[in-house]
Amino acid sequence: MTSPHLRLLGHVDLPAHKGKGGFDHAAVHATSGHVYVAHTANDAIDVFDPANRQYLYSVPDLPGVAGALVSDESQLIIASNRAANTIGLFGPGPAPSVRRIDVGMKPNGLAYDPGRQIVLAANVGDPAIAGSHTLSMVQLGHATTRVEVAVPGRTRWAVFDPGLALFYVNIMQPAEIVVVDPRRPDRIAQRFAVPHAGPHGLDIDSATHRLFCACDAGVLVVLDARSGFVIDERPLSGVPDVVVFNGPRQHLYVAIGDPGVIDVFSTSPLERLATVATEAGAHTTALSPSGDRLYAFLPRTHRAAIYEV
Repeated sequence: MTSPHLRLLGHVDLPAHKGKGGFDHAAVHATSGHVYVAHTANDAIDVFDPANRQYLYSVPDLPGVAGALVSDESQLIIASNRAANTIGLFGPGPAPSVRRIDVGMKPNGLAYDPGRQIVLAANVGDPAIAGSHTLSMVQLGHATTRVEVAVPGRTRWAVFDPGLALFYVNIMQPAEIVVVDPRRPDRIAQRFAVPHAGPHGLDIDSATHRLFCACDAGVLVVLDARSGFVIDERPLSGVPDVVVFNGPRQHLYVAIGDPGVIDVFSTSPLERLATVATEAGAHTTALSPSGDRLYAFLPRTHRAAIYEV
């Protein structure tokens, strides 16, 4: 489906699923424009060139890969391997050598401080295992070090704000966002209460210090990243997953797998502009650094949809 805010340009066919599941988080490498998407069903990250609408290659042997994060500053791709309790680190380009680092139980959300070379892996854990809900703070460099920070519940997505130099992590229950200062990575610095159940997707506008938190209750909540004050909220079309903020356009995209739509919002003021149909089960997206292309990942047809913004 096409709207004035998201115009469908075409699709890229990706490898068929080998196992259960589909796609998860994705990110774009600015230099090449290539898109890296976690293909959980294949234990791999798929890479494609959206300019030529061509699948390029996959990075295999990433068990249960749930997250893909690209640092253009460090020329580094980071994967969270949920079924292996590791993160994988590799450079852009085909057939990379993957460095694997042990983290906590079932890593999912990822964030990265390129200045300090600290990776935050938000570990889902197991409710039956006490103390398994943690954040792994991994200091990269010549001597890799790791600190585990206990959090009060199951983690969801995470972001890093380069302006405030802080990490933010959604906690499903209790409904809150925890804040970690990378200068003191062994503790929680602040906790922000979220007024609706199940904080899930998360992104940030560093220029205005606003956190955009999409909750399982079907509500988008905007909070001040410095104080946790709730600025605004709006209803969503369903239970959300990935949230993407488009700074150049001042728009926000919320992917909702059921029924399979993207809610498009303006952020100043916060108003829903459109609801664009994608495909049932499509719950993740990625944005080009220029802000002019949005990519949605379609599990039933194992394709990526390319939208002009």
